[in-house]
Order: sequence, then structure tokens, then C-alpha cells
Amino acid sequence: MFENLLALNSSKTKFLIIDLKQQLSKIDNSSLNTTHSARNLGFIFDENLNFSDQISSLSKSCYSHIRELRCIRPYLDSKTASTIATSIVHSKLDYCNSLYYNLPQSQINRLQQIQNCLARNVIKVLNLLISHPSSDLCTGSRLMKALNINSCH
Repeated sequence: MFENLLALNSSKTKFLIIDLKQQLSKIDNSSLNTTHSARNLGFIFDENLNFSDQISSLSKSCYSHIRELRCIRPYLDSKTASTIATSIVHSKLDYCNSLYYNLPQSQINRLQQIQNCLARNVIKVLNLLISHPSSDLCTGSRLMKALNINSCH
């Protein structure tokens, strides 16, 4: 690495060991500076690959943008609101979405709630109309079709 004038800073280097919880407990990592999660290309990986840190970070970011969209929504027509929603929020949901394959349903539901909230804000639907838990997944996909936004399902 010294040929390229690159050096490894050992005080800033951390290791992420990915394995099953049972296997992780067997590893003696006292000599390693390990971490529970690491960001790579904007995606947060955790040691159990359940992506809870990633989804929490994504939720925080998306809901922040949805709140901002809600503030300017009265001044936008439907097409403009849909374009903004797709380009800012929906693009975040689509980024690396193939990594969400085989996630627990609870994690998928968190992502679906973001999508439902986005759709409600774009088409100006009150939360009371589609807040029934058993209808969220169906309603969200119908709303996204109404907005002409392709879903990853």
C-alpha cells in the first residue's frame, strides 16, 4: 500500500464480522476493533444482516422529506408532487432494494409504512381513510399504482 502512498490508520479501522448470533458468540474478537454496523456505498450493514440500522436511518430520512413535501404540497399540482415524491423519497426506498429480499415481515412493514405515508401526502388523503392495519399493504400498492410509481414487489 505504500507504493500508492496509502496507509491504513489502525485507530480508525474497524472490522464487521457477519455471521449468525450463535457463531458470533464463539469468536474471540478481543484483539480486533469490531463494530456492530458499517456503512458501505451509503448502505448500512449490520452483523446479523437484518438491516435494522439501515431501515431506521432510511425511515428518518424519508419521513423528514415527507414532512417537507407536506409543507409545500398545497402549492403543487398532482403531477409535480408525484415527481418530487418519486425523485426524492421513492428513489431512497429503491436504492439497493434487492438487499431487502427475505427480510422479516416486520422490517418489510416498516418500509411499506414509508411508502403508504408518501402516497397519502402526494394525493392528499387523510390518515383516517387508510389507517386500518390489515389494509395498509393493499392500499399502499393501490395508491402507488394510482400515482404511476412502480413498486419493487
